Amino acid sequence: MIGTEAISRVIGKDVYDQSGDKIGSASEVYLDDESGQPEWVTVRTGMFGTKESFVPIRNAELTDDGLRVPVTKSQVKDAPKIDTDGHLSPQEEQELYRYYDLQLGMTDSTVGTTDTTTTVGTTTTAGMTGMAGRTDRDDVAPGAVGRDTSGPTTDDAMTRSEERLNVGTRSEEVGRARLRKYVVSENVTETVPVSREEVRVEREPITDANVGNAMDGPAISEEEHEVTLRAERPVVEKEAVPVEHVRLDKQAVTEQEQVSADVRKEEIEVDGPGTTDRRV
Repeated sequence: MIGTEAISRVIGKDVYDQSGDKIGSASEVYLDDESGQPEWVTVRTGMFGTKESFVPIRNAELTDDGLRVPVTKSQVKDAPKIDTDGHLSPQEEQELYRYYDLQLGMTDSTVGTTDTTTTVGTTTTAGMTGMAGRTDRDDVAPGAVGRDTSGPTTDDAMTRSEERLNVGTRSEEVGRARLRKYVVSENVTETVPVSREEVRVEREPITDANVGNAMDGPAISEEEHEVTLRAERPVVEKEAVPVEHVRLDKQAVTEQEQVSADVRKEEIEVDGPGTTDRRV
């Protein structure tokens, strides 16, 4: 059982479920006015710890690693949404008792049955900053926990706390890029010179120089002469040649992105005649 003397060790500790899975961090401890014992702890969960859920602290175990509670992480995730405004109404506490299947009005097996009308809805917070249980004055009773209402276990001061926004970054996969090679066809036109042979008839007169060849043979006869004509034709051949080397590379690009969230803070006002507000 977690007693009032251990509250300052609970605030800010990591909270683990009964299987050892981390749920979040302890933010506030709520005490039962009838017994003065811790009854609930609010656990900050979600991204940047912006969500708080009520978790029963009865039968919880405080270890070197943090606070181990007898519930599951999924139970805390789906717990009733109740504002952590420093006080639980009877309806809110009844809802929590029903959700976690706890016996109403029992803070621990060693405490015994208390008046449920008094116990339900009369819990008050012990603070959010881990200052609960600390006494700075010698005349304060031992074991004072700084509760918000007057009583035998309170001192004459209260701690004002506020939430601070801690913003960080985490790396996550947003997409993938890949190189893929495929084949396409395109028509390429080239101009190539080609040559061909054509027949040309040449005529020359008979002269004394060629009369002998001209008169060689019968005077009148039939003859045939033939020549072979040649022509060039375009020839196409294809070969594969490397033209480019392509690779994927990554570069980091830094941008400015705004993050906003609601943060809470406590305000303290003085009510009474002849009072002054002085900072020391």
